[in-house]
Amino acid sequence: MGVLGTALILAGLLLVPLPGPGWAIVFAGLALLAVEFAWARRLLRRARRLVSLGTHWFGRRHWALRYGSGALLAALLAAGVAVGVWML
Repeated sequence: MGVLGTALILAGLLLVPLPGPGWAIVFAGLALLAVEFAWARRLLRRARRLVSLGTHWFGRRHWALRYGSGALLAALLAAGVAVGVWML
């Protein structure tokens, strides 16, 4: 479990800057490590709490900030994909 979890975390970290499920793969690897190691269990618990707090904080913001941030993120993602395709 430890080797597979570490491999998933490393693969997920490589995928983070690309469009796709990079962070989800990192958390899946951490969940596998949490089955075996107490430090990974604590880290996973803390990560879940921080993501939950951030989600609730962002959900309480004004609708213009939420949708504007989403539009900005979509534009940055599209620009990243365009640059990646252009470099091929």
